[in-house]
Order: sequence, then structure tokens, then C-alpha cells
Amino acid sequence: MSDLEVRVAESEAEITAAGALTAEAYHADRLIDDGDEYRDELLDSGRRADEAILVVAVLHVDGVDPVVVGTVTLAPQSSSYAEVAEPGEFEIRMLAVAPEARRQGVAEALVRACLRESVASGARTVVLSTLDAMAVAHRLYERLGFRRVPERDWHHEGVNLRVLRWDAPAAPGAEVETATWRPARGHGIDGWRAGISGGFTRRANSVMTAGSPVDVDGAIIRVERVYADAGHGPVFRVGRESQPPDLASRLEARGYRSVAQTLVMVHEDLAGLAASGTRALAGSAADAFSIVTAETPDDAWLTGWLGVKSASAPVDRELALGILTGSPAAYLTAFEANEPRDPASTAADRAHRATVGVIRAAFVNDWVALACLAVPAAARRRGLASALTAAAAREADRRGARRAFLQVEHANSAAITVYERLGFVPADAYHYMEAAG
Repeated sequence: MSDLEVRVAESEAEITAAGALTAEAYHADRLIDDGDEYRDELLDSGRRADEAILVVAVLHVDGVDPVVVGTVTLAPQSSSYAEVAEPGEFEIRMLAVAPEARRQGVAEALVRACLRESVASGARTVVLSTLDAMAVAHRLYERLGFRRVPERDWHHEGVNLRVLRWDAPAAPGAEVETATWRPARGHGIDGWRAGISGGFTRRANSVMTAGSPVDVDGAIIRVERVYADAGHGPVFRVGRESQPPDLASRLEARGYRSVAQTLVMVHEDLAGLAASGTRALAGSAADAFSIVTAETPDDAWLTGWLGVKSASAPVDRELALGILTGSPAAYLTAFEANEPRDPASTAADRAHRATVGVIRAAFVNDWVALACLAVPAAARRRGLASALTAAAAREADRRGARRAFLQVEHANSAAITVYERLGFVPADAYHYMEAAG
């Protein structure tokens, strides 16, 4: 379903539709009958939206109002909807797909959304209960990384329920992430590090807050002065490792607002990543372009990246080049097949070819950070993003990396879908906080 949108319910109409759909799906599956009192609870999606996270799958068709074709409730342990979740866990409840929309990937999309929302909310474990007879659902859950927890199985009114658990993979952490994208200048501020890079990317112009300032309010004031001297507004990166734990509320009290919720997605099998990217190519697409790897970003690579990255605003190329080359990395460029394929050609030769995509692979410890993936609009829907990611994984594997990660904004559903198909899963999340106004 290419026109399927999966997200948190946004309107009263969607919330109401989710309740009706849940009751309909349970009845179609003979999990309830016409007189079952549980039907009223299934219909009460408004309370689920208030107490938990109500996720909907909305189908968009030209000329027709959007239709809710699937829904699921994601309940934190503190919610009355959580039956088996322990502290720090989220629980999947009431997964339902309209009978006419089944076998089209809706259930998988809903479960994947639950994993993303859980990690974005700070949880690292998701649990669910399922009936023994639901073999198709079991295969889906297993494919997505859920595992049996027999010691937590339970019974309800004579029904045996098995518990499955999903754990987020180990994340690289803020130190590793920062090491792959170093700011032009850094300032130590009582355990925090403020990056200054002429305003080019939030990652290079924000405060890493993993340290523990003795005087938190004083450190915030010093940060604000450092950025004011640089001619920029202060930006804090706030996540699981931030100190103190109440940093976000302290910043909110000073008028800061949260922006750019970001997921850190991880792939723990580089060989598998390379293979999945290759399989994603359609037909003879693999022969439609060539990919060249270089140790530095030449003009062709920079033009390919900045042509997409800075389409709406000019960028200082020298500043961008300084940030890019601030850590060890490889730079992959895809060219049209009718262009010269000699990988030994000079940078000047490559600058005049038709660049149809680029990606950067930066190396720290056993991690490779995949970033700067850019494919111009005219070259999309040809498998280039998958091919470049696969090629970067092969290069990383050759250099001794074992795991890959990337950072993607939570709202970028198109990119997330591509990464999930390649086997990336959410491992961590953070957001930026900027001074309002």
C-alpha cells in the first residue's frame, strides 16, 4: 500500500474510526460476539488516546476521503491498558486491521510504528500478548525481532496467552555519533560540549549534554553567551544520555521548544545489509549506474550532496568540506551508466559526469555511520538509495566495521520506510531544543 500513512491519531474522527475498526476486526476474527461486554472497551478509543498512544494506519486514495484501515494501542507500563508490561516497558494492545485491507503489510507497518514510538518515548523494551493459535501473527513478530518470554506467559478466563518481547539493539551513543560529525569549533562548558560551525547543520551547532555540570543553570547561561558571541541561537541536543535527567524541563522553563525529533537506527549485520540493498534493485537497475568510492569528497560528491541538502539555501562549501573531513570516512558517488566507469579517473573527470546519488560512511571503533544519502528528484524510484547504502555497507565491512547506524528525523516517514526495508531498527532517539523566537 504505497499510499498508506501510519502515525499517531490526530483528529477526533480518526480516533472514533479506530474504535469502530477495532471492534469490527475483533468480531470478524470471532474474538468477540455481538453481546460481548468487551466490545464497549474496544469502541472506547478516546480513552486509549488519552491514556496511551493510539496509532492509526490511514489509506489515502485520490478523490476519496482518507480511511482508517488499521490501528493499534501502545501502552506505557503506567497505563491501565498495560497487562504485562514492567517498569520502563511499552505494551502493544488491540492490534486490528480491516478485513479488506489484510495481507497488504498494514499489520507490519503498525507494529514497526510501535517500535519507533516506544524508542522515541525513551523505552527500550516492547512486549505483547498473543494467542497460541495465531501462527501468522507469530511469524510477523518473529521477523520483526520479538522473542518468546515463557516465564511471563499468563492466563485469562481459561485462555492461554504467550508473551513476546522486543528489545532495542545497542545504540552507538552520543560520543560515537559526535565523533562521526565533528563541529568546526568546540567549547567545553562544565562537562558539556558546545559545537560551533557557522550554523551548518544542527548536529555541528548544538550542545552535547552527556556530561554533568555542577551548576546546571549557570552552564545554560554560559552556553547562551557562547552562541550569542558566535551570532547564533543556542541549541541543545537532549536524549537518553543527557544530564541532568530533567534538562528538558529546565530548558522549557527558560522558553526553549523541542524540534527535530530524531531516531538513531541500527543495523547489526553489514553483510546482510549489503545483500538486502542489492536485492532491492529492480530488474536491470544494477546496470544503470556505477558507484565510485573515494577517501575525500570531490566536487562531484559535494555537488551531488549539496544540490539536495542546500536546495533552498546557499551553503559555504569550504565550511561543509571542513565538517565532512573532520573524521575518517569514505565517500561514495553514483554515476549514470553511460558515463565513464573507470574508478581510477581523476576528481576533475568525475566532476563533469552526471551524479545521481551520494552517501558518506564515517568510521569510529567498530561502527560505521551512514549519512548524507542524497538522490536528486529526477533519479529517484530506481533503487539508488538502496544501492548506495549496500555499497557503503560493503566498504565498511571491508574496513573492519561490524555495525552500522544512521540518524533520521522521526517525521521523515519515506526515508524510514527505506531503512526499515533494509533491516535498520530503532535503537535510540533524541531531539533538539532551541530558544523560542
